[in-house]
Amino acid sequence: MRHILIIGAGKSTSYLIDYLIEQSTSQDLHITIGDLQPNKLQHYSKFRCITIIELDIHQKEARQQAIQQADIVISMLPAFLHGNVAKDCLQYKKHLVTASYISQEMKNLDKAVKKAGLVFMNEIGLDPGIDHMSAMQVIDRIRDKGGKMLLFESFTGGLVAPESDNNLWNYKFTWNPRNVVLAGQGGASKFIQEGKYKYIPYHRLFRRTEFLTIDGYGKFEIYPNRDSLNYREAYGLQNVLTLYRGTMRRVGFSRAWNMFVTLGMTDDSYVMENSESLSYRDFTNSFLPYSLTDSVELKLRHYLHIEQDDIMWEKLLELDLFNPDKIVGIKNASPAQILQKILEDSWTLDSSDKDMIVMYHKFGYELDGKKQQIDSHMVVTGKDQTYTAMSKTVGLPVAIACMQILNGKIATPGVHLPIHKEVYQSILEELESYGIRFKEKKVPYMGYNNGNAISN
Repeated sequence: MRHILIIGAGKSTSYLIDYLIEQSTSQDLHITIGDLQPNKLQHYSKFRCITIIELDIHQKEARQQAIQQADIVISMLPAFLHGNVAKDCLQYKKHLVTASYISQEMKNLDKAVKKAGLVFMNEIGLDPGIDHMSAMQVIDRIRDKGGKMLLFESFTGGLVAPESDNNLWNYKFTWNPRNVVLAGQGGASKFIQEGKYKYIPYHRLFRRTEFLTIDGYGKFEIYPNRDSLNYREAYGLQNVLTLYRGTMRRVGFSRAWNMFVTLGMTDDSYVMENSESLSYRDFTNSFLPYSLTDSVELKLRHYLHIEQDDIMWEKLLELDLFNPDKIVGIKNASPAQILQKILEDSWTLDSSDKDMIVMYHKFGYELDGKKQQIDSHMVVTGKDQTYTAMSKTVGLPVAIACMQILNGKIATPGVHLPIHKEVYQSILEELESYGIRFKEKKVPYMGYNNGNAISN
């Protein structure tokens, strides 16, 4: 019997665990799930192939004991917690799979991982993950025909499905809310357009958006990811004229989110005094000038230059930001942590809500002296609060990669991301059987801003 250890069983693991359960008999698997809150996983205890354990990865002895008993480890922890797990996997010669970006700490293990003959597969979720695989599949196909890449743009959005879109922000949390609140921080966003390097500082990020229309799904807006050039070398796009990666939201979200940025509510660098006793109204007032006469509402409208009949004002009211009776209740909280708490009140998926994943790629290239373009998109809709599109598109690639490593189909040792045909071809084929597929169309090549994207 082959043993798989899953560390961390959060929102993105429902499809991952179900896939492995389905494979357990034919593939002779036993799955151990280690989590800080094992009581939340008791519905899996009915399966003979599942063992549930309480696991705190900061407890070295328990962590190492669990890893020693596995043949392969899937870490679904936040990226900054993979380090000790990876070192243990190396020490005890276990393969490792994560859905997280490869950190410098993980990169530094590459030589030792290769020497040990192990596969440490990272960035094998949705974004990063499916974005890499689907992009490289088309890029390799263009190159195989002798084409030269000129433009690559890639956008992904974790959104609420139209039938569950019932708030003014057209948004609900489908993944880690903290990552949403802190999105774009940590340096200027960087990308290339028509051979020109572009930089957008955080305080302007949500006002430098672009528009994109997808047939059957309407109009979206895009703001750039932190560093679109991270994958220039990995994708072999050193000489490309345009390289741009971004996040998708419904039109109007970014302008509204910019109000929080302007106020300072997304700041995570300091703690607010007496945060546990602040009301939502107190929290909002903390970022506004003192006045003997003006209300919090009036001060905020003046500060942000919002008229009373502006939809932006309605969006703020919908979040209950001015409620004096709702209490933050979090000690030593940063503004970003408090904002997250307030947003979770309004943006948490209800039990019957459905989410939606949208991914869109643009490939501009020159072939036989002619400039051409392929646009490719994927849309996946979730079932409910548990079986979300996010958990499907993150968890299934992780699970499939895990099995392919166990079965020797992915065998090249080292610290990897899924950009090679050995990895992406069969995984994308299997994902199609689960309804995760891309639709392609050829469009006229016009370089950057080909008619779908309009700068604001």
